Amino acid sequence: MGRRERNKQAKLERIIAAASELFSEHGVDDVTTQQIAEKADIGTGTLFLYAKTKGELLLLVQNAKYAEALRLGLDAAKEAANPVDAVMAIVRPVVECNRLQIDNGRTYLREMVFGDPREPHHAEALAIVAQTEVALSGVLDKDDHTAATLARVISSIMFLSMAASPNVALSIDEIEEDIRRQVVAVLA
Repeated sequence: MGRRERNKQAKLERIIAAASELFSEHGVDDVTTQQIAEKADIGTGTLFLYAKTKGELLLLVQNAKYAEALRLGLDAAKEAANPVDAVMAIVRPVVECNRLQIDNGRTYLREMVFGDPREPHHAEALAIVAQTEVALSGVLDKDDHTAATLARVISSIMFLSMAASPNVALSIDEIEEDIRRQVVAVLA
């Protein structure tokens, strides 16, 4: 990698670190792009070369965390005794990741659904959603078409349970139990 690419990578890493820290500490709604740029030691214009909106910055930060949660879930699903337990093994780390900072998690989900799919970080988030559905489909004891359809339904259940306003005060265990009840009903 040349000097220019190394410099761009270093700036990206500073942006991710600054945004991650500020979002975790204050929540995405209470952080400005100017604060992120200052913490990353770059200009605001430079920041917008990497992410055009604060929503894109959140996607940039959360995508890596979500992908890691999915990887952990896939590993745990290998030990599951039945399809419901395998689904929940995949779901649990995603819920935990999403609930670290509840408002950020809900905003992340909203950005996934309603953000501009042409933006690179949004496209990456959608790819992670697709990977989640493939993972869920893979643990269901159904034909490919039925498994894919059920995986999409389960993914929707998971996202709605995490994002729904009435569930804001629920714990990770309560969200997981809400999802489990719905998964059991869907798979019955």
